[in-house]
Amino acid sequence: MSKKEIIAGLIIALIVVFFLSPLASSLPDGLERVAKDHGFIARGEQSNVWIAPVPEYVFPGIKNEKLAVSISGLLGTVVIFGIGCSVAFLLKRRKD
Repeated sequence: MSKKEIIAGLIIALIVVFFLSPLASSLPDGLERVAKDHGFIARGEQSNVWIAPVPEYVFPGIKNEKLAVSISGLLGTVVIFGIGCSVAFLLKRRKD
């Protein structure tokens, strides 16, 4: 895969994330729903193992919630892309 194809894929992913992430459901995900249904959600919310950098998928400091969600999605996409590229680079270097 060429660098142009990788960059094009990243740009497409960023465009999709920016415009579609505000349309995501605000309903709880499956695990959260099960915890609510069975009455143990409060136990899971008592202590944080790790504090999320962008809690509830809303970038802090931005008043427009849809824009905050979009920026959160952009940030997450870029971070995961960077991690993936780093792992690929290390694996390729190791193979050579």
